[in-house]
Amino acid sequence: MRRVSRITIAGVATAALAVTVSACGTSSSSSTGGGKSKGIGLAYDVGGKGDQSFNDAAYAGFEKAQKDFGVGGRDVEPTDNESDADKTQRLVTLAKAGYNPVIGVGFAYAGAVKEAAAKFPKVTFGIIDDNQTQAKNVADMVFHEEQSSYLAGVAAAKATKKNHIGFIGGVDVPLIHKFQAGYVQGAKSVNPKIKVESQYLTQTAQEGGFSSPDKGENAANGQIDAGADVLYAAAGLSGQGVIKSAAEHKVWAIGVDSDQYKQAALAKYKNYILTSALKNVEGAVYDLAKSVIKDKKPLSGDIRGSLDNGGVGLADSNPTFKNNAAMQAAIKKAEEGIKNGTIKVKTS
Repeated sequence: MRRVSRITIAGVATAALAVTVSACGTSSSSSTGGGKSKGIGLAYDVGGKGDQSFNDAAYAGFEKAQKDFGVGGRDVEPTDNESDADKTQRLVTLAKAGYNPVIGVGFAYAGAVKEAAAKFPKVTFGIIDDNQTQAKNVADMVFHEEQSSYLAGVAAAKATKKNHIGFIGGVDVPLIHKFQAGYVQGAKSVNPKIKVESQYLTQTAQEGGFSSPDKGENAANGQIDAGADVLYAAAGLSGQGVIKSAAEHKVWAIGVDSDQYKQAALAKYKNYILTSALKNVEGAVYDLAKSVIKDKKPLSGDIRGSLDNGGVGLADSNPTFKNNAAMQAAIKKAEEGIKNGTIKVKTS
């Protein structure tokens, strides 16, 4: 079983029996009865359930779909230092057990989804954050992360008192470059002279860039020491360390993927979480399950979330953020520009 140091993760209650699947990590299964489909298979990305961000957003969609459609489900955790073959076997095991759809959370499942989908043509597979596999039974659930990150950059530039902000990416890969590019561009649209610290925690996911709160905390400490007073992290579980550091230094953090202001495990830090750049992973998982289980018309191909369709955006749970008229006006103007095409957001 994977062992990751976490910052007081609140346990997520599931009516589940933990089992160990050979070469597939740790899984839990639950059943709410009824329905023709056995249920939804969900395989988590690095960091696993409890990251209060990317994986937990997928879990929320998985849980809601089970409840609404009266089916069971199995969600499976990753293991340390696993291979692509392990990921493939995880998806194959879920498909063979009768789960449909089967969803890989994260771009690391690209090869596994391609291989498993070819073996089980009657099962719908979904992958979040990758669209390399084009097949009739594969739904590629991707997002314009750069758009919400641009808005986060606008917010950061409006919130900083030092004209000095920071970006911390979990792993140095093209997906996370989109977060950085949008954030920097958005901030510079407000103040072209703003200083932006940028750092990636690791070169590969295997080194823990998405699963190490201590790495996030150390990076945040360094950027704060350098003068940054607003930090945006696109780093999965590692982002919790960034939020912790920001709160301890009484500077702003900007969350990612989920509304981190509302996460129970981060409650003691929430007064320092300005906003979060949202990615509707929950909705993507839910909609794919609905298409297979209820509508009987499985989604496939590119399904991309944007500002236009509500797939990305900014959370406004923090009253300090929501009630800042100047900040909200700047964000609204930026959002309108992105939607009407007068603002072209960079992806690298």
